[in-house]
Amino acid sequence: MVSTTTGGGASRRTASILLRAAVTLLMVATLNFMLFRVIPGDPAALLLGGARTSVTAEQMEAQRQNWGLDRPLFPDQVVDYLSATLQGDFGYSFKFRGRRVADLILERLPATIALVGLAQFIAILCGVMLGLYAGWRRGGAVDHIVTGASLALYSTPSFWLGMLLVVIFSTALGWLPGYGAYSPGAISGSLDWLLDYLRHLVLPVTAVALGLIGQYVVVARAAMSDVVTEDYMVTARAKGLTGGQMLMRHAFRNAMLPVVTLITLNLGYVVAGAITVEAVFAWPGIGGLTVEALNARDYPVLQGIFLLLGASIVVANLLADLAYGILDPRVRQ
Repeated sequence: MVSTTTGGGASRRTASILLRAAVTLLMVATLNFMLFRVIPGDPAALLLGGARTSVTAEQMEAQRQNWGLDRPLFPDQVVDYLSATLQGDFGYSFKFRGRRVADLILERLPATIALVGLAQFIAILCGVMLGLYAGWRRGGAVDHIVTGASLALYSTPSFWLGMLLVVIFSTALGWLPGYGAYSPGAISGSLDWLLDYLRHLVLPVTAVALGLIGQYVVVARAAMSDVVTEDYMVTARAKGLTGGQMLMRHAFRNAMLPVVTLITLNLGYVVAGAITVEAVFAWPGIGGLTVEALNARDYPVLQGIFLLLGASIVVANLLADLAYGILDPRVRQ
């Protein structure tokens, strides 16, 4: 009887999580459409050459009709946008002369995943371990050093770290490239091309990873510091368990609950990318595409990118909720 009730509760919880995720995605898509309609500027004028070109009213009207900009914003344009989005059609770019938005995003996505994904991997590996150790040995010299450095990194904007790294290691010392993903003349597919790509990755990855390490250390240390004071830890110590046994059997799993939330939320940003850092390093990823689309008032591209960002965060939250149920049986019930 208990098993049936528990299983039914878990199923209802999963269904509720999925329903909330679907509703959230619908709201994100609708707000995403409305947001970029308040940006100053007329995309029809851009398509005809911008302000420097003399454009007649008839030409402007023809462009608006061609792109559907003359139709009522609500419900016509909104309904068409939501219907096309559900079918996987994000529309066509204004700036890139009618290219599919989905194709533009897919072209830039691998560079962003390489940058932010590698930074996330390094940050999770280093930050979580350092944070858990500092919390387990709280009050010691290592704890003070790690916590102080992490707070400084956590409060420093990643784009400022990126500019500092460029000034030191690219401009002053000349050790590493600080612009783009490849050097001029690099032959795609060769070993030299791969090594050149990795050298261009070092500085932007470092800029993103340093900020993320600060986040992981702060959260992991706080979680571990709370766990070591719990009653069950005192009981485990009274039973004669060693420090290693207490850490692995009791402390680690419970301390990982808030850390898992942070990891999954940050993994959502792997898809969307670090826009400011990519702008600093002229990295040819989603961030660079976002800046280009903003400057050009390219609504379809901006909508596609921000929908991608919203969807990745919603999916990350969904994964965090499901992971909580695995790590903590009380949540499943």
